[in-house]
Amino acid sequence: MKKVVALLIWLVSAGAGRAQTTGLPLTLADCQARAQQNYPLIKQRALIQKTRDYSMANAATGYLPQVSISGQATYQNEVVNFSGVLPAGSPLGDALPKLSKDQYRISGQVDQVLYDGGGINYTRQVRQADADAQEKSLDVSLYALRERVNQLFFGILLVEEQLKQTALRRADIQSGVDKTQAQLANGVAFRSSLNELKAELVGVDQSVTNLRAIRRAYAAMLGLLINQPLDEQTPLARPRPVAALTPQINRPELGLYDAQKRTFDAQEHQLAAAYRPKFSAFFQENYGRPTFNFLSNQFDFFWIGGLRLSWNLSSLYTTHRHDVQLLGLSRQNVDVQRETFLFNTGLTLAQQSADVQRYQELIAQDEQMVALRAAVKTSASAQLQNGVITSHDYVVQVNNESEARQALVLHQLQLLQTQYNQQTTSGN
Repeated sequence: MKKVVALLIWLVSAGAGRAQTTGLPLTLADCQARAQQNYPLIKQRALIQKTRDYSMANAATGYLPQVSISGQATYQNEVVNFSGVLPAGSPLGDALPKLSKDQYRISGQVDQVLYDGGGINYTRQVRQADADAQEKSLDVSLYALRERVNQLFFGILLVEEQLKQTALRRADIQSGVDKTQAQLANGVAFRSSLNELKAELVGVDQSVTNLRAIRRAYAAMLGLLINQPLDEQTPLARPRPVAALTPQINRPELGLYDAQKRTFDAQEHQLAAAYRPKFSAFFQENYGRPTFNFLSNQFDFFWIGGLRLSWNLSSLYTTHRHDVQLLGLSRQNVDVQRETFLFNTGLTLAQQSADVQRYQELIAQDEQMVALRAAVKTSASAQLQNGVITSHDYVVQVNNESEARQALVLHQLQLLQTQYNQQTTSGN
């Protein structure tokens, strides 16, 4: 049980369906894939994509003709009056119209962008870059599931190995019980020796009960992550040892940093488009009084069309320069985050490499220890049968061999988990 407790503590500190229906062992890769597919956050990807599509479609409407309708009715205190400028009694005075002080106009106008300095295109690029950055951020969040799956998957494997070793220990103690019972029947052993061995059997059964409960808890949590019920009968495939890893880091965080910088680049292009000249064509159809013919005081249709130029130069010496400087600072901030991430990840990989070497050395020593403890236990079994040692002495040797085997199994799986943690840390 000390090994079990140590195992659980190590599991906590080490990490920062088909199997049941087909009988095939559930692999670590299957669990990783299903955990990402089942995690509720995965639904956010579809929302990001839809938002991107709608935003880009809205930006593209800037290329379409823009139609507007307006109207007004006014009353003014004075209008053009020709009677005041013509000689008195001139016949033109009566012939020229008198404009009304109440005037009306309803207008419909169509504007078509001819050149906007690239503003619409860069707006679309900004929307695309924003969506890419959000998706990369989602990838980072989903990637964090890998460590949780690793912890639970290897936790189950460790408990299963503990159960196997406990079964071997129980068989050894049961063998001692059988031998002591035979000696007791022949009057060459004490009943207290038999009771001691039976008490040790009860302790072993308690360990089995605890280990099975721990496995059920791990399986239940892993089942929730992969959306598949798991029980004690669900087999797990032990992963293969990992070959030497390349030192290159391919984590999704690096893609996120690149996407953020692309967003700043697109925003800078958008700022540059703001101070470029813009050309458009327009056509305006009107109905009202007076028309463009100011000599007529009748309601009529009149129109105007042409080209329009607009150029806002004030942004060159006001907000544009400061906004570009802010974007530059944002890029530098992303570079610092990237450098910090690579530095911390490199430290973690260095620690994991040291752990791999440590476990490899421990495994070599454990194998020697198991061989020695097994030889001592075999000798103790013969001595118990011949009445040379007591049942207590035999139990001590059985426990020593069991602890040696448990330490070997523990270090083997710790080595395997550390290697897969290296894969997760490096992104390879």
